[in-house]
Amino acid sequence: MVQENETSVAGGAWVIWRSLGLSQPSDTTPPPWRSPMSTPAQLSPVQSTLGRGWARGRLRVGRYLSGVLLLAAAYYGSAKIGQTLHYTASVSAIWPPAGLGIAALYLWGVRWWPGVFIAEIVVNAELLAEPHPLPLGSLLGQQAGNMAEVVVGALLLRRLIGPRAAIDRAEQVGGLVAALAVATAISATVGMVSMLAGGVITAGEAPTFWRTWWLGDVAGALVVVPLVLTWASDPGRAWRRLRTAEGILLIATVATLGALAVSTNEPVTYVVFPALIWAASRFGTPGATLSIVIATGVAIGITANDVGPFFKQPIDHRTLSTQVYIVVTAMTTLFLAAMVSERERATRQLAGAKRREGEQAVQERQRIARDLHDSVSQALFSTLLHTRTAQKALAQESAPHDGRLARDLGAIGELTLGAQTDIRNLISELGRDPLEDGLVPALLGHATRLARGEGPAIEVHAPDGRLPLAARTEAQVFGIGREALGNVVKHAQASTAWISVEERPGQVVVEIRDDGLGFEPDVDHPGHFGLESMRSRAAEIGAQLSITSGPGQGTVVRIEAPAEANGRPDGL
Repeated sequence: MVQENETSVAGGAWVIWRSLGLSQPSDTTPPPWRSPMSTPAQLSPVQSTLGRGWARGRLRVGRYLSGVLLLAAAYYGSAKIGQTLHYTASVSAIWPPAGLGIAALYLWGVRWWPGVFIAEIVVNAELLAEPHPLPLGSLLGQQAGNMAEVVVGALLLRRLIGPRAAIDRAEQVGGLVAALAVATAISATVGMVSMLAGGVITAGEAPTFWRTWWLGDVAGALVVVPLVLTWASDPGRAWRRLRTAEGILLIATVATLGALAVSTNEPVTYVVFPALIWAASRFGTPGATLSIVIATGVAIGITANDVGPFFKQPIDHRTLSTQVYIVVTAMTTLFLAAMVSERERATRQLAGAKRREGEQAVQERQRIARDLHDSVSQALFSTLLHTRTAQKALAQESAPHDGRLARDLGAIGELTLGAQTDIRNLISELGRDPLEDGLVPALLGHATRLARGEGPAIEVHAPDGRLPLAARTEAQVFGIGREALGNVVKHAQASTAWISVEERPGQVVVEIRDDGLGFEPDVDHPGHFGLESMRSRAAEIGAQLSITSGPGQGTVVRIEAPAEANGRPDGL
């Protein structure tokens, strides 16, 4: 048994040697403890496992190297775009690679820094190969500053706005601006010191040089980072939001107004802002970031071709004007898009809260209905039962009496019966949503229940189909109608009541009238809160409520409620 285990170990070592692709040792004689019957086939599971691990490792390395080279190519390409506007030495009016590198390391991890490093070597090598190259020490310092900028910027972004931020909140935009400002200041400071040490600039030129470098990196980062963060997370969703006729018109408008803003000497530099506001308010962050890129690209392209108000300025002023234009455009559009996104998100949350509130209200109504049935309704039934028993016992008494006690018991019985009927109706309404089928069926059902007793005859005249009312408006109008009908039954002593519902342009009119005793609506009625309740319900939905009545003239309650343009909105 020991010998077999030793053979397996030896065989495993032998297979490992071969699986690494190394040549077999010259002494091919197996060790003396190896069994003559042992063959590599017996160890194939070990060999297969090692082979698969070796293949997976090579695949991971290949993917990583491909990603590094792809990032290097993208970084280099954006650097060539940024070099279209030179200030002096290697400083450009806008430096998009800063934003690309920060965004890539923020989204996919700092481990991809070699891609940025390789691209920086290529860019600086080209600068070194120019007829009047920069000092090697200055280029090395510049590369070190750019690398620190990218790495620090990515780490600051993760710290200030969290991972995978959509840049759709004002605090995220603020964190983005702060992180980019700090990171780009590192590159500008190291680059300025490197150029000073190499004699490229003088001490008097250092402040302007630093400002131009810093603003260039900030401008490039503000253009590229939001675009990458918004579109890289879900490009399909971002594209679907813009893949409309309005989206195409927006892109054309931004390009046209952007070109007009920087291609004429007239003071219309910021004429592109209405289009950027349109992009932010209608298309959110995807539309805003794409519009910023278009407006920036047009401004740089036109200025680079010696056209427009920026070109006619001295080189330092030209660069400063371009940078300020890009920074102001980007920051304004990003903050506006974030506020629009916050508003949309708040609207969705409000709709969800209203739906949950409605569901909770239904559950609460059902609970109250059960409690009323189990407590008040049963108590009223018992009271009525005892009252009827007392009446029967009193009627059987042979002793003479004046009938006062019988009348009081009868009154108690009638009041209890009325209260029991009201409780039953309330339980029926609380047990289900009375407006589930709309306002008209709810009013009709309530009128039918009231007409079953000794109340007046109630006629209902209403259109078929659901009325164009919001759920909240339906609930308040039904509450007013229920209160009005209750007053008819309890106080009006009417023989007939009429309910009229009419749909008009922009409003729904509900009228409840009776031929009862009437009353003075302008006179206070202590202890009765029905009129005040109806008025408060109408005020909550912006409806017009009028109550017309007089002694012996009956009563007319009229509600003019605002209608919804497209019917009852979902979720409200």
